[in-house]
Amino acid sequence: MTVSVKICGLTEAAGLAAAVEAGARYVGFVFFPKSPRHVSPETAAELAAQVPLGVAKVGLFVDPDDAALDAVLARVPLDLIQLHGAETPARVAEVKARSGLPVMKAVGLAEPQDLDALWDYGLVADMLLIDAKPPRDAVLPGGNGLAFDWRLLAGRQILKPWLLAGGLTPENVAEALRLTRAPGVDVSSGVESAPGVKDPERIRRFIARATAPIL
Repeated sequence: MTVSVKICGLTEAAGLAAAVEAGARYVGFVFFPKSPRHVSPETAAELAAQVPLGVAKVGLFVDPDDAALDAVLARVPLDLIQLHGAETPARVAEVKARSGLPVMKAVGLAEPQDLDALWDYGLVADMLLIDAKPPRDAVLPGGNGLAFDWRLLAGRQILKPWLLAGGLTPENVAEALRLTRAPGVDVSSGVESAPGVKDPERIRRFIARATAPIL
């Protein structure tokens, strides 16, 4: 099984180039003003123009209204929408219908009862991103560098294609994959030298370790 890698929160050309050259399957742009990885539609459009065919361009939104979605989609040729807020399954379906694009819904895990949401969102989303549930006082819904107990996913069948996220780094991604057998992984803060600043060398090491054979 080949593990798919998503490098999220890209803000400049060097990080994007490193991700593409190392074999990332997805590259993500964040449209959430509170995030240090936030980019404008104009910047995202410039970066998207550098993404080759075969690499999916993902736009991350947090509880967006229709106007916010339309403003980005009018400028940026996205291939996939990632919803990372408190969107309901009904809202996920609305965004799919309005945009005409596949939607990946982020689901936060901290304890076993959180697993129920994977079924609810799996009925409407095209993909799932399984992340660590943010602390109650967190400003960001993701990108906090927090991991959850990966054993929650051991041996579990997920309804839709999914990516594992939350506190992944070049140092721990192989162990995360060994425990979860995830078909893909998503990383943002784990390959940064500072908040919002991607480190090309960490990107290369992350992708190399994520795609190495699992022992």
